[in-house]
Amino acid sequence: MELLSVPWSLLSSCCNNVTLLGIFLTAFVLLFDFMKRRKTWTRYPPGPSSIPFLGSMLHVDFQQPHVSFTQLSKKFGNIFSFQICWRNLVVLNGFEVIKEALINKSEDIADRPRLPLYEHLGICGKSAGMILARYGRAWKDLRKFSLSTLRNFGMGKKSLEERIIEEAGFLSSAFESEESRPFDPHFIINNAVSNVICSITFGDRFEYTDEKFQKLLHLFEESMKLATGFLPQMLNAVPSMMYLPGPHQKILQIPKQIIRILKEIVDEHKKIWDPANKKDFIDAFLGEIEKTKGDQETTFNELNLLFTTSDLFSAGTETTSTTLRWALLFMLLHPDIQSKVHEEIDQMIGRERKPVLGDQVNMPFTNAVIHESQRCGDIVPIGLPHMAYRDTEILGFFIPKGTVVVTNLSSVLKDETYWEKPHQFYPEHFLNAEGQFVKREAFLPFSAGRRVCLGEQLARMELFIFFTTLMQRFTFLIPENQPKPQLDPCFAVTSSPHPYQICAKLR
Repeated sequence: MELLSVPWSLLSSCCNNVTLLGIFLTAFVLLFDFMKRRKTWTRYPPGPSSIPFLGSMLHVDFQQPHVSFTQLSKKFGNIFSFQICWRNLVVLNGFEVIKEALINKSEDIADRPRLPLYEHLGICGKSAGMILARYGRAWKDLRKFSLSTLRNFGMGKKSLEERIIEEAGFLSSAFESEESRPFDPHFIINNAVSNVICSITFGDRFEYTDEKFQKLLHLFEESMKLATGFLPQMLNAVPSMMYLPGPHQKILQIPKQIIRILKEIVDEHKKIWDPANKKDFIDAFLGEIEKTKGDQETTFNELNLLFTTSDLFSAGTETTSTTLRWALLFMLLHPDIQSKVHEEIDQMIGRERKPVLGDQVNMPFTNAVIHESQRCGDIVPIGLPHMAYRDTEILGFFIPKGTVVVTNLSSVLKDETYWEKPHQFYPEHFLNAEGQFVKREAFLPFSAGRRVCLGEQLARMELFIFFTTLMQRFTFLIPENQPKPQLDPCFAVTSSPHPYQICAKLR
């Protein structure tokens, strides 16, 4: 961790000295951009006009970029170009376009762009974790290891299913302790979902009152909020701004706090590490560090252990937790659908036996409700940015190597040419005329291709067991004398519901 702590403390102590340099660099970049002309290519996608320095940024509401991109696609087509300062982007919209890109041209756009904001934190090169790592051997080795290790510690196995069922019991008890009083389910659900990935990554679950656990959850939540909007885009476009004082410094400080907590956990593992008895992901990674010592090309180092653990913790918590909160909100707003779920649970499981994953095949309506919650909740409306790994072509448009490619997944989940009622909560999207569950090709909440979500299988297990367990035990009601909850989402990397109160009445 000396690699982390020395640069951060040095930058902090030198902040005043570099302020003038930062201002000079920023001014130089502005002047350079005024003189620069956007390069054009034959068959390059059309797009909105650009202005010096800002590019096309004024055409987008960065609090809900997916909405802006969908509107722009109606004018420029489902493949259009865009500029953030001087960086060229291509935005993809609609099922057919994104299917072509993520599935048929998967490797062509499997790279990730440079993000100076994260490089400033040390996330770069062979120590970039999994989510932001560039496409190549380091990323392939780490993803292969991570998938194998997650499977070894239970992903897709009965052992992990038992952990989820156990945690669902703790979650139900936490709901029951509210004794039908109004409460916000947000962090209670976060606790439960996060504990599943904690049991794999750290080797154990945390009590919901554990101070370190709560601090970690709140830091990740705050980090998600700060990572979106106009300011982070500017910091990535003009890295010299990071050395200037201002409110943006908070964006840099919170990830450092997260890494410090994770380092404490890793240090505790190192003290009792036994290569013959690897209990969790951290132990397995430490073993890989020992095994690959001397390999100059290896991605297995302690810094990357911290970043990869952070990736697993955040990805294993945020999307599943947010989906469950959307699902409960839809049950509040659609009591008739809630009643049908109750009926199916009573018929197929009863009220005493704990739900198991094997029940899913016999519960088409409940399964459809979960899938529709993912579709309508639109949890990750803008997939993480891709970058063209080589020159490629998507449906006739030329995408040069190094171009950032943005996949507007929201435009797939709400594609008006594909879904019958794209802007309504309608579980029948996933049911045929006989009431049987049907898969839909445009259901891509986890993205697709080379960069598909690593934890998709885990998330599917959690969503079914957590949701069915809660619905088995409770009827969810809007508290008396409280307004109807909003359906407009809050966008912060994920698209989550506004805070709402709920009453959980035992059935």
